[in-house]
Amino acid sequence: MSQNTPPPLERHVLVVAGVVALGAFMTVLDTTIVSVAIRTFSEEFGASLATIQWVASAYLLALAVVIPLTGWAADRFGGKQLWMVSLTLFLLGSLLCGLAWSVESLIVFRVVQGLGGGMVLPAGQALLAQIAGRDRVGRVMSLVGIPLLLGPVLGPVVGGALIDAFSWHWVFFINLPIGLIALPLSWKLIDAGTPRPSEKVDLLGLLLLSPSLALLVYGLSNLVAGAPSPTTIGCLAAGAVLLVLFVIHALRGENALLDLKLFGDSQFRAANLVNVLSGASMIGAMFVLPLYYQVLRGESPLVAGLLTAPQGIGAALSMRLGGGLVDKGRAGVAVLSGAVLMALGYVVFVNPAPDASYVLLSCSLFVVGVGAGLTITPAMSAAYRTLDRRAMPKATALLNIVQRVGGLLGTAVFAVVLQANLGPDGLRGTVDAGAFATTFWLPLGCAALALLPALVLPRSPKMAESVAS
Repeated sequence: MSQNTPPPLERHVLVVAGVVALGAFMTVLDTTIVSVAIRTFSEEFGASLATIQWVASAYLLALAVVIPLTGWAADRFGGKQLWMVSLTLFLLGSLLCGLAWSVESLIVFRVVQGLGGGMVLPAGQALLAQIAGRDRVGRVMSLVGIPLLLGPVLGPVVGGALIDAFSWHWVFFINLPIGLIALPLSWKLIDAGTPRPSEKVDLLGLLLLSPSLALLVYGLSNLVAGAPSPTTIGCLAAGAVLLVLFVIHALRGENALLDLKLFGDSQFRAANLVNVLSGASMIGAMFVLPLYYQVLRGESPLVAGLLTAPQGIGAALSMRLGGGLVDKGRAGVAVLSGAVLMALGYVVFVNPAPDASYVLLSCSLFVVGVGAGLTITPAMSAAYRTLDRRAMPKATALLNIVQRVGGLLGTAVFAVVLQANLGPDGLRGTVDAGAFATTFWLPLGCAALALLPALVLPRSPKMAESVAS
């Protein structure tokens, strides 16, 4: 073997990568599989969209909160131990969600599921990085990237098929057989890591950040719905105060939960703004799209899931192109093109015609997906290019949280705006096409706004070199 030839991937490494990919697939699938069940939840529990949106938002919130803890937990308890605990907690949450008896219990159990799901992928990536070594980590990580591409495509389709064939409970129960395969394989095949001393977790930062996000989303939901009650104002005020306190604490602390000092880098700051807006656009729209097909067009959950699949396919096909542009110093070209395509793709949906061609709608969603693939991943990649290598772990946590917060706010606001336009009977009443048309202006607007921070990202190799220096 020549010196420049990378070492092969042994069977053990491939098997462990397969186990990690299996666990990661469950959590990614679960982010989108619930989208086609929203109408079913509303009818089953008799709840408004403003309440039901918390079934999706609670999961995203839990994912965002737990990500900063994974690096500390892996050091403190060992990679294998963290992986096993994460999988177990996710499966427990899935079981409880499937057994939920009310919308309140379902929301609580989604938090449990999200706390486990948020740690699965980072814990698995850390394990693979250790097992594969520096010379093979790129190829191994690309294997784990497959579920990240398949999840958004298969989630709505699988969810729709399960609801049509069985019931909404199986949207969550489907995780159990997959997890019961992954757990024993993980126990047998993954070597036990050695826990090592690490920095103390920023408990104060966690206690400030988590409640602030929950209070702000709850207050914003009620405010957009047109109900500025004293409770709503109080939640917004309390959330804002806690968030300001967290920012002050994070900027002063040496071991803060999130390293906000990274925002001092203009390219990192611009990439995060792109992530917030594009995450709100795509994830928020994925909440509304299945409802459009089910409520306005009268389709089954399965058909609704199939009709949203072009978006995921478009994203999967364009991600590699976007990554290539970033490596060539043209991240700005990728993100600007992607944001324009996302906005253009939603133009068809702001047309209030209730009988728009499915071919046209599917082509439009494909364009949205291509735009998302050119926007989200390239923006994240561009954020790393001017940072010191030692800042990478904290930058990764911050980027992931910012994107999830964007999706969290997008889901909450889009759901409440749709609810406000549906009328007092919500999904159970007569639905006007204009309600969805009004709501789809929001993802279009978010994509258009992403053009502004994208202008900061390098559009040529020369510009990339000057930014890096």
